Amino acid sequence: MNRKKSFVLSLLVLLALTVVLPAAAFAADGAAVSPETAQIEAEAETVSGKSFGSGLAIGIAAAGGAIGMGIAVGKAAESISRQPESSGEIRSAMMLGLVFIETAIIYALLVVILIIFVL
Repeated sequence: MNRKKSFVLSLLVLLALTVVLPAAAFAADGAAVSPETAQIEAEAETVSGKSFGSGLAIGIAAAGGAIGMGIAVGKAAESISRQPESSGEIRSAMMLGLVFIETAIIYALLVVILIIFVL
């Protein structure tokens, strides 16, 4: 149990650093900037925000899908080992569930592509 708490705590710290460090990198020095430079910097920040958000979104979707698929396959293998006579039904139900999980990941990929190229 202690190991699980430390793992969750380290994930929270990593998430906090992921959010805080990029914000700390943009320190204002107070120098006067031309309007063209300000517009270029604003566009660069928008592109970097899209890239960061898109990468984070597809990463979370892929990780969640992989965890879900692993759990589903493990439970299906356990069920087949307990009742080998119903292995066909268990396998077909598992495959249907895996297809739905994969579809959710593909939808996340489509949303990320829309974020990058359309917005």
